[in-house]
Amino acid sequence: MTDSRRRRGLMTASALLGGVLVLTACSSGDSNASDDGGNSSSQAKADEAAAKKSSEAQIKITPADGSNNASINNSAAVTVSKGTLTEVTMTTADGTAVQGTLSADKTSWKPSVQLERSTTYKLSASAKDSKGLEAHENASFTTVSPDNSFIGNFTPEDGSTVGVGMPVSINFNKEITNKAAVQKGVTVTTSSGQEVVCHWFSTVRMDCRPEDYWKENSTVTLKLALDGVEGAGGVYGVQQKTVTFKVGRNQVTYVDAQTKQMKVTQDGKTVKTIPISAGSPDNKTYEGQMVISEKFKETRMNGATVGFTDDDGKGEYDIKDVPHAMRLTTSGTFVHGNYWGAKSIFGAVNTSHGCVGLSDTKGANDPNTPAAWFYNNSIIGDVVVVQNTGDKTVSPDNGLNGWNMDWAQWKAGSAV
Repeated sequence: MTDSRRRRGLMTASALLGGVLVLTACSSGDSNASDDGGNSSSQAKADEAAAKKSSEAQIKITPADGSNNASINNSAAVTVSKGTLTEVTMTTADGTAVQGTLSADKTSWKPSVQLERSTTYKLSASAKDSKGLEAHENASFTTVSPDNSFIGNFTPEDGSTVGVGMPVSINFNKEITNKAAVQKGVTVTTSSGQEVVCHWFSTVRMDCRPEDYWKENSTVTLKLALDGVEGAGGVYGVQQKTVTFKVGRNQVTYVDAQTKQMKVTQDGKTVKTIPISAGSPDNKTYEGQMVISEKFKETRMNGATVGFTDDDGKGEYDIKDVPHAMRLTTSGTFVHGNYWGAKSIFGAVNTSHGCVGLSDTKGANDPNTPAAWFYNNSIIGDVVVVQNTGDKTVSPDNGLNGWNMDWAQWKAGSAV
């Protein structure tokens, strides 16, 4: 090996050794501690120092981040302990702001509007503790979708005044398989103290009533606490509502198809007797206790809609201006005015297709006709008892006519 080559080799070895020495020096933090122990101790001290500088305020956002099928009524809320909220923002995924209300003591916040279904919301909250140190929390959740939720459409309306026969009737827009859970979320009470029981007619309809007619001049309260209740697998309620309605005077009307007279009673006393024409021998009127569910000053009645058709398929009748019509059944039984029949039939002959007809004039503008009087003196929920027609008793679920089921049968249809 030449001297020059030997010198180059020594220089290279020296450089490599120098590199090793340098690397060793850089990696040696504390000659008296191991590498792992030194790093762990250092990180722990850093974490401890950071914790001492952190806010004591504890922010909680509900529902939890990433939740699905969240309630549109009660889900969104922000609370803080050991501090006060300084800022809360809630937006939809597209950035639309949601208005909210901060409590007086600044420890809680809630949206001031009902949330939309099938919508993703983002919540961001900030708070300070007693030392002024800030805390922050963020969450995102999605509300229940229409496909995964149900509502109950109810009658009577909030604030209405109804007759003594008006049941609370709820029709659900999805089939309910967990009837007990849903029924427990529905309570009906009355100022009269009467016991009220709910009865399921099907998977989508539940009616509630007392054993006897509501007491006159009482107040009935319906509470729907269905928010978050699982009515069927993966299908949740979204309603949280309280409804009240008044019960008016006690009016019950008795229709006798044999005598062809209608007796109107209030508080058990007869206030008016009106001649009528009930269903003909070929088209008898249902018997039983029926409740007025709708009122129309004028309406169209087409026989084809209830199965009365001629050979050409058209209705046996199609009257576009039937006056003073009040519905008794879903299937088409009404008490209504009749201007096309001879005045002599009322009180003498049963000629209708199943309805109860009263003498009237075309146009429904004459207040002096029997039909106009009865219409003007009747309200939704009044009872009409039809007797001596020779037909079967109306089905309890054909209209609001659950009174045709005895109390034991009615209670047997409860799910709780």
